[in-house]
Amino acid sequence: MTSAAGAAHTGRLDTLAVDGRAEGDRVVLTARGELVHGCTDILTGALAALPAGAARVDLDVSGVTFLDTAGLAVLDTLAAYGLRHGVPVRATGWRGQPRRVLELVGLDPADPLGAALPAGLPARTASAVARERAEQLDLLRLEIEQLRHAMDSRPVIDQARGVLMAAHGCGPEQAWEILREASQRSNVKLRRVAAAVTESATPDGPAPPEALRTALADAARRVSTAGCARRESGGRSPARAARRAAG
Repeated sequence: MTSAAGAAHTGRLDTLAVDGRAEGDRVVLTARGELVHGCTDILTGALAALPAGAARVDLDVSGVTFLDTAGLAVLDTLAAYGLRHGVPVRATGWRGQPRRVLELVGLDPADPLGAALPAGLPARTASAVARERAEQLDLLRLEIEQLRHAMDSRPVIDQARGVLMAAHGCGPEQAWEILREASQRSNVKLRRVAAAVTESATPDGPAPPEALRTALADAARRVSTAGCARRESGGRSPARAARRAAG
């Protein structure tokens, strides 16, 4: 029995596949791919296809490469199946980034399904623990979103650094400082500054807005005091496009 489907995020299609095999009265499900939004439907379909009479269900997630807060819902789906059918369930094999996510939200990677709120806690205490976990999830969601955004922004930032390095004869760290300071001076997000610099270096590309050009020029002058500026001692001038990008 096999179930596979796709979940789209950050502009690409990532596939979660869930395969199952019976070992006596025990069923082992093997998950591969990413546990993200929509993956609960895939697991629900795999659970619905399980043979009747299974005395135990184990989900092996060692093939899972990424987990976000939406993907944590698979634990609820698996636990609900166990309660509904009266069988023990487990999710094991957590490693890498998925394991780190479980640790950040206070779940035991060895047995996250057994890490529910302890029975017998006073209502007020249980509520406080639940709130703390909810806050951890919110922080983790923000961290994951920032990571995804950083991954998406990296190429254009690297290109902009290359343009500035050509324009000013400086190293990658100095080019980064120019981008960062120009972003602060102009109150424009770093990725938008990098995109403007990169676009202006293309043939017939638009020059950055005047305020941003001023911020880039001011930032370059400040960084040049640390030895970043190119000395015009008989060397060839930077390319016209690079000069336009840097202001």
